[in-house]
Amino acid sequence: MKPAAHNRSPEQGAVPNPAPRRRTLFWRLFANYFLLILIPVIAASVLAQVLVVRIIEQDAERLNDIVMSRFAEQTDASLQALKTNMIQMLSTSRLRSVLMGAADSPGGKLQPELLHSLREQLQQLESDELVERAYYIFVHEDLIIDAETYTNKAYYFTTRYPMEPRSRKQLEAELTGKKMMNFTDSGSSLTAVMSYPFNTNAPDVYLLVDLRTNKLQEQIHIPESWVRGTAIIDDRGRLISENGLNERDRQTLQQRIHAEGVSPQFTISDKTGLSLMKSAFDEQWHYISMIELGTLMKPVYVTRFISWAFLAFFLVVGGWVSYYLSRRLYRPIAEIRNGLKSHRRTGESPANEGNEFDVIKRYSQSIMTENRELSHMVHGMLPIVQEQFVTKLLLGQYRDALSIEYYAKEIEFTYNPVAARTVLTIALHDNLDVPEHPTETGKTFLLAEMKDKIRKLAPGRIWLCQTKPNLLACIVQHDKAMSDGPEHIAEMAKLILLQYGDYFKATIGIGKTVQTMEELHLSYEHAAIVLQYRGLNSTVEICGSQPVRDLQGGDSFLSVQEVNRILNQCKTREYDKLLRSVLDLLEEGQRRDAAAEQMKYLLADVLNTWIRAAESEHNELNVPYYSRLFERMNRCMTWGELRACFEEIHAFLFRLPVPGTRAQQIAGIVAYIHEHYDQELSIEAFAGMMNMSIGHFSRTFKEEVGEKYVEYIAKYRLMKAKQLLLETDLKLDEIAERVGYWGRNSLIRAFRKYEGITPAKYRTLHQ
Repeated sequence: MKPAAHNRSPEQGAVPNPAPRRRTLFWRLFANYFLLILIPVIAASVLAQVLVVRIIEQDAERLNDIVMSRFAEQTDASLQALKTNMIQMLSTSRLRSVLMGAADSPGGKLQPELLHSLREQLQQLESDELVERAYYIFVHEDLIIDAETYTNKAYYFTTRYPMEPRSRKQLEAELTGKKMMNFTDSGSSLTAVMSYPFNTNAPDVYLLVDLRTNKLQEQIHIPESWVRGTAIIDDRGRLISENGLNERDRQTLQQRIHAEGVSPQFTISDKTGLSLMKSAFDEQWHYISMIELGTLMKPVYVTRFISWAFLAFFLVVGGWVSYYLSRRLYRPIAEIRNGLKSHRRTGESPANEGNEFDVIKRYSQSIMTENRELSHMVHGMLPIVQEQFVTKLLLGQYRDALSIEYYAKEIEFTYNPVAARTVLTIALHDNLDVPEHPTETGKTFLLAEMKDKIRKLAPGRIWLCQTKPNLLACIVQHDKAMSDGPEHIAEMAKLILLQYGDYFKATIGIGKTVQTMEELHLSYEHAAIVLQYRGLNSTVEICGSQPVRDLQGGDSFLSVQEVNRILNQCKTREYDKLLRSVLDLLEEGQRRDAAAEQMKYLLADVLNTWIRAAESEHNELNVPYYSRLFERMNRCMTWGELRACFEEIHAFLFRLPVPGTRAQQIAGIVAYIHEHYDQELSIEAFAGMMNMSIGHFSRTFKEEVGEKYVEYIAKYRLMKAKQLLLETDLKLDEIAERVGYWGRNSLIRAFRKYEGITPAKYRTLHQ
């Protein structure tokens, strides 16, 4: 049965089967083993087999030639001796006397002594081990003489030595012409024929010698185990004698002679070797030996078996070693792989990971890449971390010398534990006189540029950090013997801040000097307190450690009588006197150079009283809008900004009804929206101008314009945003600020609501 884990879904986190991975490792190891060891072993085995086969074939051919030469020489010598005996016998016989006596005697009777002499010669010839029977056949006489008797031809071939008529006719056909030991097959044996007289084409007598078949076979027998059989053939392929050949061998021999002829060369067919050698006795004879290759090639088979066994041994050993090593190696590889897989990034698909080596390689490269990126990131963030460390020092989070030293080493922050240091605080305020304020990104770049210039005032002796959004802290390390003390650095920093007067107004506070790192928070706290003594005269002011203004002089709040006076003036609609009294307060404060903090406390009390008075008339409480009035007043940094701020607030809170019809009033509001769409357009303000509640104004606006007030403003701002998207390359943050939104997120929500797509998509589709 298959394990249940096989049916897990991918969501259940099924563990992949490690078998394919191990097989991959196994095949890689086995491939290396195959290339380094098995291929040389195979080459050696094949080479050994080829060389052994070739050597054995050559040895077989050489040995066969030697053996065949030996038995051929023996056979040729025996036959040559027989031939010599036959010639000598015919030469010394009294055949001529017998022939002449037969011709002269009446009745053709031969002399007995002559016949006895011939029989004795024949008996002597038959003593040869190859000769079975020897006899004379007289051509012109009906006479045959053998070693025992003489008789006529018919009796001899029918009674004494019967012969088939076909064989007899074949024999008689051979007894023509001159014969010098020619051989003929008489049916039962091989017969050697020699004519007499020797040099005549019409002999009178033929000497016939029947050879012993078994003796001739013994003569050509080769006692080697690898020789299947031997034979003697003539040029016509006629088998003269054979030993050890079966019917199949005879057929093979006949096919070989028929296909290739009779040629003295060694050939191999299937499992049989065939060797031919020409006879020295008779040029028409050839000695043949058929070799049993199975026996002769037994060393080849043994060598081949040993080679294959040797190869199989190496194959089995290599497979076992590869399997063993793959299991041993896979265990740490799998552990490394599983450890690296835990490093997979979020959202990265685990599919098609490949084998362990690919996974390890890919994840290792990923880790190295991330490590390099992390090193660059850490190196780039090191100044930020060091700045945060300094910020925590100033805020009093590290007040122990040992902890400060420990954390400083971790972030590679070097410092002198004991040195005179003074903290300068730089409070930055947006310049309200600038019509176009920089974006948050622009402010970040301006602050980075400003801090870089301040650091260059005393390289290595100034540390900068941002403790609050609009508050910079500058730590100056100085020596009493040096001229560039904290006051000098403050003056130089003021010159730098004046370069950014179009964007910021600033106040520099000088704290007291401390001698150790753990006391820096005391200097910072003192510098932050000093900022309260700032005046309203200049764009950049330096407040020393000894304040020049007295915060206790003058009133910071309105008296009860003044509050009642303002409320009564509101009831009687003496709005001009309200503004005049505030301007008088500002002139009085400027005359005595009042501190900004003290003056703003007083003006905040005045603004609070104005709002209470305005609410008593309109009964439309709008806390968020009124809170923005306080925020605007607090951002004012000069006497002129305070005057402009209260004049605008007065015009808004204590405005007179706008004359004209309702349609004209709405048209004026629409025109104002078209001109000031990038500013805060409060429905409360317009409702107050028309002495209406917010709900009444909203209904009236929709009746006159056809759309709700909020939707009209949103669509008009989107129209302007579309123009900027298509006609400029401004970023979304800048476009959002230009059309009156607080940020890009507000613009994107409005776009999706009314257009159904994002601003970026709109720009892509229409450009």
